[in-house]
Amino acid sequence: MCGFTGFYGTGDYDREEIVDQMGNLIAHRGPDSSGSYVDDYAALGFRRLSIIDLAGGDQPIHSADGRFVITFNGEIYNYREIRQELIQKYGCTFQTDSDTEAILQAYQHYGEKTASMLRGMFAFVIYDKKEHTLYGARDYFGIKPFYYAQMEGTLLFGSEIKSFLAHPHFHKEVNKEALKMYLIFQYTPLLETMFKGVFKLEPGTYFTYDGKDFRTTKYFDPTYEKENRSFDETVRLIGETVQESVDYHQISDVEVGSFLSGGVDSSYIASTVKPMKTYSVGFEVGGFDETTYSKDLCDILHMSNAKKEISSDEFFDILPEVQYHSDEPHANLSAVPLYYLSQLAAKDVKVVLSGEGADELFGGYDTYKPSKAGDLYRKAVPAALRRKLGDWAAKRPNHRGLNFLKRNASSVEESYIGQAFIMDNEEANAILSPEYQSSLRYQDVTKPYFDQVKDQDDLHKKLFLDMHLWLPHDILLKADKMTMAHSLELRVPYLDKEVWKLARSLDSSYCVDGEETKKAFRTSALSHIPMDWAKRKKLGFLVPFRVWLREDKYYKRVKEMFEKDFVSQFFNRDILLGWLEDHRNKIGNFHRKIYTVYSFLLWYEQYFVLR
Repeated sequence: MCGFTGFYGTGDYDREEIVDQMGNLIAHRGPDSSGSYVDDYAALGFRRLSIIDLAGGDQPIHSADGRFVITFNGEIYNYREIRQELIQKYGCTFQTDSDTEAILQAYQHYGEKTASMLRGMFAFVIYDKKEHTLYGARDYFGIKPFYYAQMEGTLLFGSEIKSFLAHPHFHKEVNKEALKMYLIFQYTPLLETMFKGVFKLEPGTYFTYDGKDFRTTKYFDPTYEKENRSFDETVRLIGETVQESVDYHQISDVEVGSFLSGGVDSSYIASTVKPMKTYSVGFEVGGFDETTYSKDLCDILHMSNAKKEISSDEFFDILPEVQYHSDEPHANLSAVPLYYLSQLAAKDVKVVLSGEGADELFGGYDTYKPSKAGDLYRKAVPAALRRKLGDWAAKRPNHRGLNFLKRNASSVEESYIGQAFIMDNEEANAILSPEYQSSLRYQDVTKPYFDQVKDQDDLHKKLFLDMHLWLPHDILLKADKMTMAHSLELRVPYLDKEVWKLARSLDSSYCVDGEETKKAFRTSALSHIPMDWAKRKKLGFLVPFRVWLREDKYYKRVKEMFEKDFVSQFFNRDILLGWLEDHRNKIGNFHRKIYTVYSFLLWYEQYFVLR
């Protein structure tokens, strides 16, 4: 696990000095060593966190003939099998025992097919010194980040956008089209980031670059193909496949720990691994701390558990740092506890396992549950009236009854955007200044994905959308950025190509059955953990922000931000302050909308005001 950065292009500057400065901005990703390669065309920089082949895995790594050089972030769990195939088929010899060199030599023999051969999490760039071309790829699910930008004739690329700040050709500007979508989704769902001209390489994609054309090719496109299989057989296969993936994800030359919440996903992994160390966090507010469940499971399974309770001051004080490390504004409240959880674990270990991905593969969210009341409502009430009622409800504070009207206003394709829906199109435009208002609708963002699964049932339509938007742009983004802020490698065994092959074949009833989510997965987990953990309702990181926002200290802190001069550049300040007052006076719960705007302003301040 590491971080890389670099550029392709010329300019009147010291190329070695610039790539070193770019690398220094992501030193947190790899504090163990640094390296670079520079010629008249390309510059590659690297920061290393030593996990595999501690002595020989420094990067960049060059091919034996000197023609190719690679920088790589991630872990390849089948690299030994790839090495063996290369030795047997082509008589290859290896200079190191690293997975990085296995990728490099695979590319020398298999070319652009290489990315599809890998099992793991990865983002990498290979430079051909003879032809002066680049080849690179991002893993199947988007576990590892890859950003790029083309500015002033230069291609910039790297693990984090902040590394681009050191390059003289980087032009820093807010992407006006992205801000409205951020307010709706709580993250940027577009491939163009909140920095105008900076893009995310799409998961499951490789690229080539010859100095002129940046071409991308999808090598992995998740689709569903159900297989006729009994429930018992499905449960058995889930157990075997998860066990194999967890075994692969423990390949390491350093100790591996595990995150542990009170839910089934992380508990299943921890019980399979039984690591020496597990880690949990909660809050110093009643009803927002699940660490007792973690401690109880560790007592049952004879594992150690370190935990931390996060105070309100700690939460608010770290928010600017969280936004800085996120690269883009990010309004998932759980990023803060994940930041502190990573900080806690990094005191002991360099690698942790975690349970991200199980919900998107096996059907774990409450939004996936069918609704008998919703079905009856949609049948009884004409679509036009449902849309009007939904629009009316969307403009009012959150309430269970109003949420029902919003959810059932129209079809899945028209109304579903994932696990967070902060504002609708009209409300987002209403709080934006005229300069940042946009005609782009959230339906324009989701439609291309829904079009690919138009023949699937509603559950698989939701799963597919979450796989492409929520998972890479929210869940995995914060997982990578918050762990790497503390030089900690996070591994996610559920997001494995073999686990996916099984998950894509499941019947809908094995995923969601009435009120039970992840039915087959939870049943499989019973072979490792007690019923209370296997069947516990999904809660996620519970954060008491709505409670704290009604306290004078934190109300004033947010209000002070809303009153800063630069805020009116983006937002209608009167609406923001109205939300804040109404929330404080318990007229409604506006905390998610407030937090979404507040997070953007903190991000903007970090990148455009203070740095």
